[in-house]
Amino acid sequence: MEQARQYCTFMLDGYYFGVDATAVQEVLVDRHVTHVPLAPEVVPGVINLRGDIVTTVDLRCRLELSPRDTSARPVHVVVGVDQETVSFLVDEVGEVIEASAENFEPPPDNLRGAARDLILGSHKLESRLLLVLDIERAAAFE
Repeated sequence: MEQARQYCTFMLDGYYFGVDATAVQEVLVDRHVTHVPLAPEVVPGVINLRGDIVTTVDLRCRLELSPRDTSARPVHVVVGVDQETVSFLVDEVGEVIEASAENFEPPPDNLRGAARDLILGSHKLESRLLLVLDIERAAAFE
């Protein structure tokens, strides 16, 4: 029997997502993003994280969701991906939850577009569906 996994959860456009909690380095609020000319559309820029330059990926754009309201302040979920550090912009961060590996299912059939390739699977929780994001694929924006 597989052990339960812990996920750092967050919201994007009303959807509930999670990433493996062991990959999350920190969560940041109100961090200035410096625009990078000629960067892909999903990369609004970079942030300075204690002297390290960290690429920021807008997950709403990456998942082809509706654009964020310009007055909304996104939150940065900073993760380690393949020896790199990447900041994912999300709408709000939830809690760290534990989900049983027995309840893990393939991605829902109704996922379309980029989301279909970026979701590892889902967990049916008591009150909602948790979509587990593949951080390696989400960070590969070329």
